[in-house]
Amino acid sequence: MKHDGPADPFAGSVERVVSRPRAVLFLAGYVRKTFAIAGMEARKLLHDPTELLTRAVQPALWLLVFGQVFTRVRAIPTGTMRYIDFMAPGILSQSVLFISIFYGISVIWERDLGILHKFLASPTPRSALVLGKAVSAGLRAFAQAFIVYLLAVALGVGMDWNPVSLLGVLLVVMLGAAFFSTFSLVIACIVKTRERFMGIGQILTMPLFFASNAIYPISIMPRWLQNISHANPLTYQVDALRGLMLAGGTSTYGLGVDLCILTAATTLLVAIGSRLYPSIAT
Repeated sequence: MKHDGPADPFAGSVERVVSRPRAVLFLAGYVRKTFAIAGMEARKLLHDPTELLTRAVQPALWLLVFGQVFTRVRAIPTGTMRYIDFMAPGILSQSVLFISIFYGISVIWERDLGILHKFLASPTPRSALVLGKAVSAGLRAFAQAFIVYLLAVALGVGMDWNPVSLLGVLLVVMLGAAFFSTFSLVIACIVKTRERFMGIGQILTMPLFFASNAIYPISIMPRWLQNISHANPLTYQVDALRGLMLAGGTSTYGLGVDLCILTAATTLLVAIGSRLYPSIAT
């Protein structure tokens, strides 16, 4: 006669113990593959460091010319804050935007050179490929942050040198670069040609910049532009940087809100980009 003994009380716990190392190994492998892609993209910068110098021209012109002039004329109301102080976080955000929004063209180049097909044939998850490119855009943006900080110090901007604030600036820069580079990648996956991509990128760049709080407060905008600005992720990046970069700076929406919006928007675009990424190879 078959004896039905009591169920093994350790069976479920053993399965959970076995599944945990698998999950940890998967997560570790995912992170390793993501940073492998990011490292490969970052090494391209070492072969052409002049890109950093050319990218530094635009923020230098904005701060040295536009910022200095409008600080003297006091045409834009910024309360008790000097205009050059108000503007510095906005110019850093602009630099992050400009260096990231055309990042997707590299995907089109990789397709034309046959590199993209090798990526897609690898066991690397598509989301790790997309996220790795987003992280590499953030690494490039760190160089822009360094340049803007040097210019801001030279112009006498009151900076917050608290280590926690500096780490917060790096986090916001990384999130902003990740968002706009992934947004760029999504556009590249849809249009699939360099000519169309460059045209759309140029169309989007300036509206994103001017429909934000980068160089003037939202309060002086017309109502319709205020509504657009509130839906613009660049607004929340500028707001977070204004609260972290400046001595005595404050965030209008709160750092928690800014970080949540940037993180949620980036996560959504990474998910969309992961679905569209293979389509650009066809």
